[in-house]
Amino acid sequence: MRLPPNPSRRFFFGFCLLFLVGVFLRLPMSVFSESGALAQLNTLHPAAGFQSIGFDEALYRGYVEDLVRYGASSYPDLAERYVELQRRLPTAILPPTRFLYVFAAYLWHGIFGTEALASLRWVSSLFSILLLVLTAGFAGRLGGWRIGLCVMALMVCAPTQIHMAQHALIDGFFAFWAMASLWLLWENLRRPNYAPWLALYGLSLTLLVLTKENAMFVYLGLLAALALNRWLQFGTITPSLLGVSIIGPLAGIVILVFLCGGVVTFLDTYRLLVSKASVLPYAIATGDGPWYRYLVDLLLISPLVFLLAWGAVFNLRLSDKPSLFLVVFVAGTYLVMCNIRYGMNLRYTTIWDMPLRYLAVLAIWDLTRSFGQRKELAAGIATALLCVFDLRQYEIFFVQGGLYELVTGGLLHALRILK
Repeated sequence: MRLPPNPSRRFFFGFCLLFLVGVFLRLPMSVFSESGALAQLNTLHPAAGFQSIGFDEALYRGYVEDLVRYGASSYPDLAERYVELQRRLPTAILPPTRFLYVFAAYLWHGIFGTEALASLRWVSSLFSILLLVLTAGFAGRLGGWRIGLCVMALMVCAPTQIHMAQHALIDGFFAFWAMASLWLLWENLRRPNYAPWLALYGLSLTLLVLTKENAMFVYLGLLAALALNRWLQFGTITPSLLGVSIIGPLAGIVILVFLCGGVVTFLDTYRLLVSKASVLPYAIATGDGPWYRYLVDLLLISPLVFLLAWGAVFNLRLSDKPSLFLVVFVAGTYLVMCNIRYGMNLRYTTIWDMPLRYLAVLAIWDLTRSFGQRKELAAGIATALLCVFDLRQYEIFFVQGGLYELVTGGLLHALRILK
Protein backbone atom coordinates (compact mmCIF):
# COMPACT_ATOMS: atom_id res chain seq x y z
CA MET A 1 0.00 0.00 0.00
CA ARG A 2 1.39 3.40 -1.00
CA LEU A 3 1.29 5.87 1.88
CA PRO A 4 0.79 9.61 1.39
CA PRO A 5 3.97 11.66 1.77
CA ASN A 6 4.79 12.90 5.24
CA PRO A 7 3.44 16.39 5.91
CA SER A 8 5.88 19.27 6.21
CA ARG A 9 6.11 21.73 9.08
CA ARG A 10 3.86 24.25 7.37
CA PHE A 11 1.07 21.68 7.23
CA PHE A 12 1.48 20.97 10.92
CA PHE A 13 1.24 24.72 11.47
CA GLY A 14 -1.91 24.83 9.33
CA PHE A 15 -3.39 21.92 11.25
CA CYS A 16 -2.72 23.61 14.60
CA LEU A 17 -4.22 26.88 13.39
CA LEU A 18 -7.36 25.19 12.07
CA PHE A 19 -7.62 23.13 15.24
CA LEU A 20 -7.58 26.25 17.42
CA VAL A 21 -10.23 27.93 15.27
CA GLY A 22 -12.36 24.78 15.43
CA VAL A 23 -12.04 24.60 19.21
CA PHE A 24 -13.01 28.26 19.52
CA LEU A 25 -16.14 27.79 17.38
CA ARG A 26 -17.18 24.68 19.31
CA LEU A 27 -16.67 25.79 22.90
CA PRO A 28 -19.95 26.05 24.85
CA MET A 29 -21.18 29.61 25.38
CA SER A 30 -20.89 29.18 29.15
CA VAL A 31 -17.09 29.29 28.79
CA PHE A 32 -17.21 32.89 27.62
CA SER A 33 -19.79 34.05 30.14
CA GLU A 34 -18.20 32.38 33.18
CA SER A 35 -14.51 32.99 32.44
CA GLY A 36 -13.26 36.53 32.83
CA ALA A 37 -10.18 35.77 30.75
CA LEU A 38 -12.33 34.74 27.78
CA ALA A 39 -15.15 37.24 28.25
CA GLN A 40 -13.52 39.64 25.80
CA LEU A 41 -13.84 37.00 23.07
CA ASN A 42 -17.59 36.73 23.62
CA THR A 43 -18.36 39.20 20.83
CA LEU A 44 -16.34 37.14 18.34
CA HIS A 45 -17.95 33.81 19.20
CA PRO A 46 -21.01 32.94 17.03
CA ALA A 47 -23.48 32.55 19.87
CA ALA A 48 -26.42 30.28 19.04
CA GLY A 49 -29.73 32.09 18.90
CA PHE A 50 -31.51 29.20 20.63
CA GLN A 51 -30.54 29.44 24.30
CA SER A 52 -33.37 27.41 25.84
CA ILE A 53 -33.30 23.71 26.70
CA GLY A 54 -34.54 21.57 23.84
CA PHE A 55 -36.83 18.58 24.24
CA ASP A 56 -34.07 16.07 23.51
CA GLU A 57 -31.66 17.90 25.80
CA ALA A 58 -34.10 17.70 28.70
CA LEU A 59 -34.45 13.94 28.27
CA TYR A 60 -30.69 13.36 28.09
CA ARG A 61 -30.26 15.54 31.17
CA GLY A 62 -32.79 13.41 33.03
CA TYR A 63 -30.90 10.22 32.20
CA VAL A 64 -27.60 11.70 33.37
CA GLU A 65 -29.18 12.97 36.57
CA ASP A 66 -30.57 9.49 37.27
CA LEU A 67 -27.08 8.01 36.85
CA VAL A 68 -25.63 10.66 39.16
CA ARG A 69 -28.34 9.99 41.74
CA TYR A 70 -28.41 6.20 41.66
CA GLY A 71 -25.08 5.20 40.10
CA ALA A 72 -24.18 3.41 36.87
CA SER A 73 -25.30 0.07 38.33
CA SER A 74 -28.89 1.35 38.25
CA TYR A 75 -29.03 1.30 34.44
CA PRO A 76 -31.35 -1.74 34.27
CA ASP A 77 -33.80 0.10 36.53
CA LEU A 78 -33.55 3.14 34.26
CA ALA A 79 -34.41 0.99 31.25
CA GLU A 80 -37.37 -0.62 33.01
CA ARG A 81 -38.71 2.80 34.05
CA TYR A 82 -38.44 3.93 30.45
CA VAL A 83 -40.47 0.94 29.21
CA GLU A 84 -43.17 1.55 31.84
CA LEU A 85 -43.34 5.25 30.99
CA GLN A 86 -43.28 4.71 27.23
CA ARG A 87 -46.19 2.29 27.44
CA ARG A 88 -48.32 5.02 29.03
CA LEU A 89 -47.27 7.82 26.69
CA PRO A 90 -49.07 8.24 23.36
CA THR A 91 -45.85 9.18 21.52
CA ALA A 92 -42.16 8.26 21.63
CA ILE A 93 -39.38 9.69 23.78
CA LEU A 94 -35.64 9.05 23.49
CA PRO A 95 -34.60 5.62 24.83
CA PRO A 96 -31.85 5.07 27.42
CA THR A 97 -30.19 2.63 25.02
CA ARG A 98 -28.21 5.65 23.75
CA PHE A 99 -25.89 4.62 26.51
CA LEU A 100 -22.47 5.86 25.43
CA TYR A 101 -23.48 9.52 25.14
CA VAL A 102 -25.25 9.51 28.50
CA PHE A 103 -22.43 7.61 30.19
CA ALA A 104 -19.78 9.95 28.77
CA ALA A 105 -21.65 12.90 30.31
CA TYR A 106 -21.91 10.98 33.58
CA LEU A 107 -18.13 10.49 33.57
CA TRP A 108 -17.62 14.18 32.73
CA HIS A 109 -19.76 15.10 35.73
CA GLY A 110 -17.77 12.75 37.93
CA ILE A 111 -14.44 14.24 36.83
CA PHE A 112 -15.25 17.95 36.64
CA GLY A 113 -18.35 18.26 38.83
CA THR A 114 -20.42 20.14 36.22
CA GLU A 115 -24.19 19.70 36.30
CA ALA A 116 -25.85 17.22 33.94
CA LEU A 117 -26.80 19.52 31.04
CA ALA A 118 -23.43 21.27 31.03
CA SER A 119 -21.70 17.87 31.04
CA LEU A 120 -23.71 16.78 28.01
CA ARG A 121 -22.83 19.96 26.14
CA TRP A 122 -19.15 19.58 26.98
CA VAL A 123 -19.21 16.01 25.65
CA SER A 124 -20.85 17.22 22.42
CA SER A 125 -18.22 19.93 22.10
CA LEU A 126 -15.32 17.58 22.82
CA PHE A 127 -16.32 14.96 20.26
CA SER A 128 -17.02 17.58 17.62
CA ILE A 129 -13.44 18.76 18.20
CA LEU A 130 -12.12 15.20 18.07
CA LEU A 131 -13.94 14.73 14.79
CA LEU A 132 -11.80 17.52 13.32
CA VAL A 133 -8.66 15.57 14.20
CA LEU A 134 -10.17 12.38 12.82
CA THR A 135 -11.17 14.22 9.63
CA ALA A 136 -7.65 15.50 9.04
CA GLY A 137 -6.21 12.01 9.51
CA PHE A 138 -8.85 10.20 7.45
CA ALA A 139 -8.83 12.68 4.55
CA GLY A 140 -5.03 12.78 4.68
CA ARG A 141 -4.84 9.01 4.34
CA LEU A 142 -7.33 9.08 1.47
CA GLY A 143 -5.96 11.93 -0.63
CA GLY A 144 -2.76 13.25 0.90
CA TRP A 145 -2.11 15.85 3.57
CA ARG A 146 -2.91 18.87 1.39
CA ILE A 147 -6.37 17.47 0.73
CA GLY A 148 -6.69 16.53 4.41
CA LEU A 149 -5.95 20.08 5.51
CA CYS A 150 -8.53 21.55 3.13
CA VAL A 151 -11.18 19.04 4.24
CA MET A 152 -10.43 19.84 7.87
CA ALA A 153 -10.86 23.55 7.12
CA LEU A 154 -14.31 22.93 5.66
CA MET A 155 -15.27 20.75 8.62
CA VAL A 156 -14.14 23.47 11.04
CA CYS A 157 -16.74 25.78 9.49
CA ALA A 158 -19.48 23.20 8.76
CA PRO A 159 -22.77 24.74 10.05
CA THR A 160 -24.33 21.52 11.36
CA GLN A 161 -21.11 20.47 13.09
CA ILE A 162 -20.88 23.76 15.00
CA HIS A 163 -24.57 23.51 15.87
CA MET A 164 -24.22 20.01 17.31
CA ALA A 165 -21.23 21.12 19.38
CA GLN A 166 -23.24 23.95 20.96
CA HIS A 167 -26.11 21.78 22.24
CA ALA A 168 -26.66 18.55 24.15
CA LEU A 169 -27.47 16.66 20.96
CA ILE A 170 -26.16 13.20 20.21
CA ASP A 171 -25.76 13.50 16.44
CA GLY A 172 -22.29 15.09 16.44
CA PHE A 173 -21.12 12.51 18.99
CA PHE A 174 -22.58 9.78 16.78
CA ALA A 175 -20.87 11.22 13.67
CA PHE A 176 -17.49 10.78 15.35
CA TRP A 177 -18.00 7.04 15.85
CA ALA A 178 -19.50 6.65 12.37
CA MET A 179 -16.45 8.27 10.74
CA ALA A 180 -14.09 6.27 12.97
CA SER A 181 -15.75 3.05 11.78
CA LEU A 182 -15.61 4.15 8.15
CA TRP A 183 -11.93 5.11 8.37
CA LEU A 184 -11.01 1.85 10.12
CA LEU A 185 -12.85 -0.18 7.49
CA TRP A 186 -10.80 1.58 4.81
CA GLU A 187 -7.55 0.87 6.65
CA ASN A 188 -8.46 -2.80 7.05
CA LEU A 189 -9.26 -3.10 3.36
CA ARG A 190 -5.94 -1.53 2.43
CA ARG A 191 -3.88 -3.46 4.97
CA PRO A 192 -5.56 -6.83 5.52
CA ASN A 193 -5.12 -8.91 8.66
CA TYR A 194 -3.30 -6.18 10.57
CA ALA A 195 -4.31 -6.94 14.15
CA PRO A 196 -4.35 -3.37 15.58
CA TRP A 197 -6.60 -2.09 12.77
CA LEU A 198 -8.94 -5.08 13.17
CA ALA A 199 -9.19 -4.59 16.94
CA LEU A 200 -9.90 -0.87 16.62
CA TYR A 201 -12.47 -1.50 13.89
CA GLY A 202 -14.33 -4.02 16.04
CA LEU A 203 -14.22 -1.66 19.02
CA SER A 204 -15.54 1.25 16.96
CA LEU A 205 -18.48 -0.85 15.74
CA THR A 206 -19.29 -1.85 19.31
CA LEU A 207 -19.22 1.76 20.50
CA LEU A 208 -21.28 2.82 17.48
CA VAL A 209 -24.07 0.43 18.50
CA LEU A 210 -23.86 1.68 22.09
CA THR A 211 -24.35 5.26 20.90
CA LYS A 212 -27.57 5.28 18.92
CA GLU A 213 -30.00 3.03 17.08
CA ASN A 214 -29.04 4.86 13.85
CA ALA A 215 -25.95 2.64 13.95
CA MET A 216 -27.97 0.37 11.67
CA PHE A 217 -27.80 3.00 8.88
CA VAL A 218 -24.03 3.31 9.20
CA TYR A 219 -23.58 -0.45 9.37
CA LEU A 220 -25.55 -0.93 6.16
CA GLY A 221 -23.37 1.70 4.51
CA LEU A 222 -20.26 -0.21 5.59
CA LEU A 223 -21.76 -3.45 4.31
CA ALA A 224 -22.45 -1.75 0.97
CA ALA A 225 -18.75 -0.93 0.67
CA LEU A 226 -17.86 -4.55 1.47
CA ALA A 227 -20.42 -5.91 -0.97
CA LEU A 228 -19.22 -3.73 -3.86
CA ASN A 229 -15.56 -4.32 -3.16
CA ARG A 230 -15.56 -7.25 -5.59
CA TRP A 231 -16.15 -4.87 -8.49
CA LEU A 232 -14.71 -1.59 -7.23
CA GLN A 233 -11.58 -3.11 -5.61
CA PHE A 234 -11.19 -0.88 -2.56
CA GLY A 235 -8.89 -3.46 -1.02
CA THR A 236 -8.79 -7.02 0.28
CA ILE A 237 -11.61 -8.62 2.25
CA THR A 238 -10.40 -11.34 4.61
CA PRO A 239 -12.30 -13.79 6.82
CA SER A 240 -10.94 -11.88 9.82
CA LEU A 241 -12.43 -8.62 8.56
CA LEU A 242 -15.82 -10.24 7.94
CA GLY A 243 -15.71 -11.84 11.39
CA VAL A 244 -14.94 -8.55 13.12
CA SER A 245 -17.67 -6.83 11.09
CA ILE A 246 -20.14 -9.26 12.66
CA ILE A 247 -18.68 -9.66 16.14
CA GLY A 248 -18.28 -5.90 16.78
CA PRO A 249 -21.98 -4.97 16.43
CA LEU A 250 -23.07 -8.16 18.19
CA ALA A 251 -20.90 -7.24 21.16
CA GLY A 252 -22.64 -3.87 21.28
CA ILE A 253 -26.05 -5.53 21.26
CA VAL A 254 -25.03 -7.96 24.03
CA ILE A 255 -23.83 -5.05 26.19
CA LEU A 256 -27.11 -3.20 25.61
CA VAL A 257 -29.09 -6.28 26.61
CA PHE A 258 -27.02 -6.48 29.80
CA LEU A 259 -27.54 -2.76 30.49
CA CYS A 260 -31.29 -3.14 29.99
CA GLY A 261 -31.41 -6.01 32.45
CA GLY A 262 -32.50 -8.65 29.97
CA VAL A 263 -33.66 -9.47 26.45
CA VAL A 264 -37.32 -8.68 27.16
CA THR A 265 -36.69 -5.12 28.32
CA PHE A 266 -34.23 -4.57 25.45
CA LEU A 267 -36.74 -5.71 22.82
CA ASP A 268 -39.59 -3.78 24.47
CA THR A 269 -37.48 -0.61 24.36
CA TYR A 270 -37.03 -0.74 20.60
CA ARG A 271 -40.50 -2.08 19.86
CA LEU A 272 -42.11 0.78 21.77
CA LEU A 273 -39.77 3.34 20.21
CA VAL A 274 -40.62 2.26 16.67
CA SER A 275 -44.37 1.98 17.26
CA LYS A 276 -44.74 5.27 19.17
CA ALA A 277 -42.39 7.27 16.92
CA SER A 278 -44.61 6.62 13.91
CA VAL A 279 -47.53 8.46 15.57
CA LEU A 280 -45.57 11.40 16.98
CA PRO A 281 -47.37 14.56 15.72
CA TYR A 282 -44.13 16.52 15.32
CA ALA A 283 -42.52 13.70 13.33
CA ILE A 284 -45.59 13.39 11.10
CA ALA A 285 -45.58 17.14 10.49
CA THR A 286 -41.85 17.54 9.81
CA GLY A 287 -40.21 14.15 9.23
CA ASP A 288 -41.74 13.07 5.94
CA GLY A 289 -41.17 13.94 2.31
CA PRO A 290 -39.92 12.59 -1.03
CA TRP A 291 -36.76 10.52 -1.34
CA TYR A 292 -34.78 13.61 -2.40
CA ARG A 293 -35.69 15.63 0.69
CA TYR A 294 -32.18 15.28 2.14
CA LEU A 295 -30.76 16.65 -1.10
CA VAL A 296 -32.95 19.74 -0.74
CA ASP A 297 -32.00 20.21 2.91
CA LEU A 298 -28.28 19.86 2.20
CA LEU A 299 -28.59 22.35 -0.65
CA LEU A 300 -30.24 24.83 1.71
CA ILE A 301 -27.79 24.49 4.60
CA SER A 302 -24.51 24.42 2.64
CA PRO A 303 -25.20 24.94 -1.08
CA LEU A 304 -21.65 25.48 -2.37
CA VAL A 305 -20.25 22.37 -0.66
CA PHE A 306 -23.21 20.35 -1.89
CA LEU A 307 -22.87 21.50 -5.52
CA LEU A 308 -19.11 20.99 -5.55
CA ALA A 309 -19.53 17.50 -4.11
CA TRP A 310 -22.05 16.65 -6.82
CA GLY A 311 -19.62 17.96 -9.41
CA ALA A 312 -16.97 15.61 -8.05
CA VAL A 313 -19.40 12.68 -8.15
CA PHE A 314 -20.11 13.22 -11.85
CA ASN A 315 -16.38 13.45 -12.51
CA LEU A 316 -15.47 10.23 -10.68
CA ARG A 317 -13.18 7.67 -12.24
CA LEU A 318 -12.94 3.99 -11.34
CA SER A 319 -9.29 4.54 -10.46
CA ASP A 320 -10.23 7.01 -7.71
CA LYS A 321 -10.86 4.37 -5.03
CA PRO A 322 -11.01 6.73 -1.98
CA SER A 323 -13.74 8.88 -3.52
CA LEU A 324 -15.70 5.84 -4.68
CA PHE A 325 -15.45 4.38 -1.18
CA LEU A 326 -17.00 7.53 0.35
CA VAL A 327 -19.68 7.75 -2.35
CA VAL A 328 -20.70 4.13 -1.78
CA PHE A 329 -20.99 4.77 1.96
CA VAL A 330 -23.11 7.91 1.48
CA ALA A 331 -25.30 6.23 -1.14
CA GLY A 332 -25.77 3.12 0.99
CA THR A 333 -26.82 5.08 4.07
CA TYR A 334 -28.92 7.49 2.01
CA LEU A 335 -30.89 4.66 0.43
CA VAL A 336 -32.02 3.53 3.88
CA MET A 337 -32.44 6.91 5.55
CA CYS A 338 -34.63 8.42 2.83
CA ASN A 339 -37.11 5.54 3.20
CA ILE A 340 -37.77 5.95 6.94
CA ARG A 341 -41.32 7.24 7.13
CA TYR A 342 -41.64 10.27 9.43
CA GLY A 343 -37.98 9.83 10.29
CA MET A 344 -36.08 12.35 8.17
CA ASN A 345 -34.13 15.15 9.81
CA LEU A 346 -31.04 17.05 8.68
CA ARG A 347 -29.42 16.26 12.04
CA TYR A 348 -28.96 12.68 10.90
CA THR A 349 -26.82 13.79 7.93
CA THR A 350 -23.86 14.75 10.13
CA ILE A 351 -22.39 11.39 9.10
CA TRP A 352 -22.10 12.77 5.56
CA ASP A 353 -20.39 16.05 6.44
CA MET A 354 -16.85 14.72 6.05
CA PRO A 355 -17.45 12.68 2.84
CA LEU A 356 -19.23 15.58 1.14
CA ARG A 357 -16.44 18.00 2.05
CA TYR A 358 -13.80 15.60 0.82
CA LEU A 359 -15.57 15.45 -2.54
CA ALA A 360 -15.98 19.24 -2.55
CA VAL A 361 -12.24 19.70 -2.02
CA LEU A 362 -11.49 17.35 -4.92
CA ALA A 363 -13.76 19.48 -7.11
CA ILE A 364 -11.91 22.62 -6.01
CA TRP A 365 -8.55 21.06 -6.87
CA ASP A 366 -9.86 20.03 -10.29
CA LEU A 367 -11.18 23.54 -10.97
CA THR A 368 -7.87 25.15 -10.02
CA ARG A 369 -5.62 22.96 -12.20
CA SER A 370 -5.53 25.66 -14.87
CA PHE A 371 -3.59 27.91 -12.48
CA GLY A 372 -0.49 25.79 -13.04
CA GLN A 373 2.17 26.23 -10.38
CA ARG A 374 -0.18 28.45 -8.40
CA LYS A 375 -2.93 25.86 -8.24
CA GLU A 376 -2.27 25.12 -4.55
CA LEU A 377 -2.57 28.80 -3.68
CA ALA A 378 -5.75 29.08 -5.75
CA ALA A 379 -7.21 25.96 -4.09
CA GLY A 380 -6.34 27.35 -0.67
CA ILE A 381 -8.01 30.69 -1.40
CA ALA A 382 -11.11 28.94 -2.78
CA THR A 383 -11.29 26.74 0.33
CA ALA A 384 -10.95 29.78 2.60
CA LEU A 385 -13.77 31.58 0.77
CA LEU A 386 -15.92 28.49 1.08
CA CYS A 387 -15.22 28.44 4.83
CA VAL A 388 -16.30 32.07 5.13
CA PHE A 389 -19.49 31.30 3.22
CA ASP A 390 -20.33 28.35 5.49
CA LEU A 391 -19.74 30.46 8.60
CA ARG A 392 -22.18 32.97 7.14
CA GLN A 393 -24.65 30.11 6.68
CA TYR A 394 -24.23 29.21 10.34
CA GLU A 395 -24.99 32.78 11.32
CA ILE A 396 -28.12 32.87 9.14
CA PHE A 397 -29.57 29.60 10.41
CA PHE A 398 -28.42 29.35 14.00
CA VAL A 399 -27.54 32.84 15.19
CA GLN A 400 -30.10 35.04 13.41
CA GLY A 401 -32.61 32.27 12.72
CA GLY A 402 -32.26 30.66 16.15
CA LEU A 403 -32.89 27.16 14.82
CA TYR A 404 -32.71 24.14 17.09
CA GLU A 405 -34.44 21.42 15.06
CA LEU A 406 -33.20 21.14 11.46
CA VAL A 407 -36.39 20.54 9.50
CA THR A 408 -37.08 21.88 6.02
CA GLY A 409 -39.67 24.44 7.12
CA GLY A 410 -37.29 26.01 9.61
CA LEU A 411 -34.50 26.19 7.03
CA LEU A 412 -36.81 27.90 4.54
CA HIS A 413 -37.96 30.43 7.14
CA ALA A 414 -34.36 31.21 8.14
CA LEU A 415 -33.54 31.90 4.49
CA ARG A 416 -36.72 34.01 4.21
CA ILE A 417 -38.01 31.85 1.37
CA LEU A 418 -41.03 31.33 3.60
CA LYS A 419 -42.21 34.37 5.56
